[in-house]
Amino acid sequence: MNFKGMARRVCGVDPDPRVAVNPNLDEGREGIGESIPWADESFDVVVSDNVLEHLDDPVAVFREIARVMRPGGVFLAKTPNRWHYVAIGASITPHEFHRRFNEARGRAAVDTFPTRYRANSRGQLEAIARAAGLELVSVDFFEGRPEYLRRWGALYLMGAAYEALVNATRLLAPFRVVLIAKLRKPGSHPP
Repeated sequence: MNFKGMARRVCGVDPDPRVAVNPNLDEGREGIGESIPWADESFDVVVSDNVLEHLDDPVAVFREIARVMRPGGVFLAKTPNRWHYVAIGASITPHEFHRRFNEARGRAAVDTFPTRYRANSRGQLEAIARAAGLELVSVDFFEGRPEYLRRWGALYLMGAAYEALVNATRLLAPFRVVLIAKLRKPGSHPP
């Protein structure tokens, strides 16, 4: 995601030192979610893109996010839904399988990280938000084309049928692949 130029300042944190030269950031710092390398109340908005599924201690990370957000700040998270077949499959297969699967899809194995799925459902997010002093404002689910299956025709067709099914009714929305959560830090910005 590239928000550079859309906000006063776009910062990023990542354990990979390449974050320092990310062209989509005004400032990138090496670090982890449990210890975000910025001062208290530095940001109005925090965005997480496909990170929550990797967290060992989501409460610690959410507390750090709350610490670096100003009162009234918003935390937006996009992550795989714990109850989608991809996340369920990933939960029951070893990490080496994920590495090989992603290599077969053309993705570097070095960029395949262990998944935990400890902050990837509405229920998990409600409990974590409460423990971290945040308010869960909304959770939405989306299902798109099964691009992760595009190299295998029959599997792609089955994924496309699943997509059509879960998009046919709102009742099946909790089984869509992408979960987008909006959380808020209580309080309001000073005038």
